[in-house]
Amino acid sequence: MTFKATLICAALAASPAMSEATMFEDFSADPNTLWDYVSDQVMGGVSEGQATVANDGDTRFIRLTGDVSTDNNGGFIQVRRLLNGDMPADMTGLKIKTRGNGQEYYVHIRTKDSNIPWFYYQATFTAPKDWGDVSIPLDAFKPSNTSLPTMIEPGKITSLGIVAYGRDHAADVSVAGIEVF
Repeated sequence: MTFKATLICAALAASPAMSEATMFEDFSADPNTLWDYVSDQVMGGVSEGQATVANDGDTRFIRLTGDVSTDNNGGFIQVRRLLNGDMPADMTGLKIKTRGNGQEYYVHIRTKDSNIPWFYYQATFTAPKDWGDVSIPLDAFKPSNTSLPTMIEPGKITSLGIVAYGRDHAADVSVAGIEVF
């Protein structure tokens, strides 16, 4: 377990009991109509990747793979879902069913306050080699810029992204479910 994951687990243990999680995304609807692949190539970067929908038995998931490169001021690939007030007002966090190559990935949340492309909230998670759940409280998300409010208001969330970011590496992360609590 990484140091960051240990801190998140400790914070969860010290916080009041979480309310019951509600499924937000299980990829049973056509994810190709809801989720978009985006890379740093939109701003001149050279990272390459793809997002595919697949099945593992009864588990349907979206998989983000590719090569992240920091060359030419780049450094990300992501799969993103645009939202329109879809998150409950009493939301306090996300629970993600994920697997991958054991590396660190990010969840990026954009809000109505994120009026510049590089303004977002970010939290890290490690994608285990086998399916597992990762819980991330909203207060673990850090703003990318001091112009953003320090805390996320759930009703203002406009997108949610799973991101391979910030370093040269081969990315491989899958998500089979996202719950809100």
